[in-house]
Amino acid sequence: MDALTFAVQLLNGLQYGLVLFLVASGLTLVFGILGVINLAHGAFYMLGAYLAWWIAAYTGSFMLALIGGVAISFVLGLLLEEIFVKRMIGRDHLAQVLLSFGLILVIDEVRQILFGKDVHSVAPPAWLKGSIQLTDILSYPVYRIALCVVCLVLAALIFFVIQRTRLGMIIRAGAENRDMTRALGIPFDKVNRYVFAGGIALAALGGILVSPISTVFPGMGDGMLILSFVVVVLGGIGSVAGAAIGALMIGLTDTFGKVFFPQFSSILIYVLMAGILLWRPNGLMGKGN
Repeated sequence: MDALTFAVQLLNGLQYGLVLFLVASGLTLVFGILGVINLAHGAFYMLGAYLAWWIAAYTGSFMLALIGGVAISFVLGLLLEEIFVKRMIGRDHLAQVLLSFGLILVIDEVRQILFGKDVHSVAPPAWLKGSIQLTDILSYPVYRIALCVVCLVLAALIFFVIQRTRLGMIIRAGAENRDMTRALGIPFDKVNRYVFAGGIALAALGGILVSPISTVFPGMGDGMLILSFVVVVLGGIGSVAGAAIGALMIGLTDTFGKVFFPQFSSILIYVLMAGILLWRPNGLMGKGN
């Protein structure tokens, strides 16, 4: 493998890892802050991709699809938290698993009613079409480069909110001790609502951003859900920084694994997770290591 091909694969791995971080960060916030296991997280990733296709098909604008898809997902997250999720906080994990599994079935049925079972594609913005010619036979899509940049900006924004804002301070305090946070008069229950809705919006945003470089199809969120849980466990439950490190490790491992060890690529990320957990049982940035 020459240096240029290696650089292209490295960029592919980083792009995959950054998208995975967006989706997994929403899951680790909901799981780590609210203590709620949301198996429907992957379904919202799929829903975001379908919303992107549907809005773009009717408006002809990917940017409107991006904004509209995130807004619809956020409002849906607020409604679900108010109606269902807040009643699951503090309940045993079996009840949470059953609720979120039920949400998967409902979302999939709604998707089938509204959008059907067909496979779709979403066109990127016109100004991001095309490729950068690297050699006579090797090029790289402009949209993939833009996707990396957007994901980096969003990741920086997430870290800024968590580390530098009052909301982030409340989120971190709640992650440490929810009961003490409430005892201090902090409206943590309201924060729960926005954390859950934000996590849903991040999952949908991942699906929207990926839709121009992947097909939109039923069940596309199943694999992303599994990988997101791997990232959460690998990075440490509730740790956004750990999710970032874990997502990048998985993105690079999966990409280079398919190049160098294609016959074993499907299990490499789980071997990586097992090795990390043997070394640090609570994850890379988890508490109690």
